[in-house]
Amino acid sequence: MKGAPDLEFAAEVARFIKSDHHEVIVTAEDLYSSLPEVIYHLESFDALQVRSSIINYFVAKRAADYVSDVFSGEGGDELFAGYEYLKVIPQELLSDELINITKNLHNTALQRVDRSASAHGITAHTVFTNPEVVKFAFTIPVELKIYNNVEKWILREVMKNSLPDQILKRPRIKFWEGAGVNDLISGYADKHITDNDFRQERRLYNNWLINTKEELYFYKIFKDHFGPDLRLSWMGRTKGSPVE
Repeated sequence: MKGAPDLEFAAEVARFIKSDHHEVIVTAEDLYSSLPEVIYHLESFDALQVRSSIINYFVAKRAADYVSDVFSGEGGDELFAGYEYLKVIPQELLSDELINITKNLHNTALQRVDRSASAHGITAHTVFTNPEVVKFAFTIPVELKIYNNVEKWILREVMKNSLPDQILKRPRIKFWEGAGVNDLISGYADKHITDNDFRQERRLYNNWLINTKEELYFYKIFKDHFGPDLRLSWMGRTKGSPVE
């Protein structure tokens, strides 16, 4: 989105590493109109997954104009404790939590990256999930992953002199926040899902509970593509998603 914080930071990295840099500026209307196509390729209606996938989808589309393969950093937050909520977990429980969220990558963040790339015929390489990297990451003490309340501390230390200081020290924000999407899509969904709709339709046939009006809006699109009786046990749902 125009004015999104990631535009500035991405340009700074490109200058630092001297790469060819391309920007894709999208509008709110671009986001709204892309939802059916994105949800079709993603095969999910999880609200935070869809939000991030929209931007991932546009990035993959542009990348396909230039390359056949891309690198993606998925797995870094799980292996090196990048999420804000991890800071309040007792240290003795943190290792187990990192293992659990890493095991859930296959139908959350990795699904988003894979489907966004595949939709445009390119291959995404998630280098942090290389088995040897995963194995090594779990030998690192958790007190070196969150240190002095800094998330991914040891990873930041490793990357000194390889990235600009303002990038290294930047607090982590969600993909869709960095892209400037913020509450645009949830606000759009609120206009299309009434309070009554939400009350009557939020419980699905398999007893899952739809979390928000935004998620119900995505589910309606998902259902149009795949039908109302699709088994959903394979589908991931993002931990910490908002609930209405």
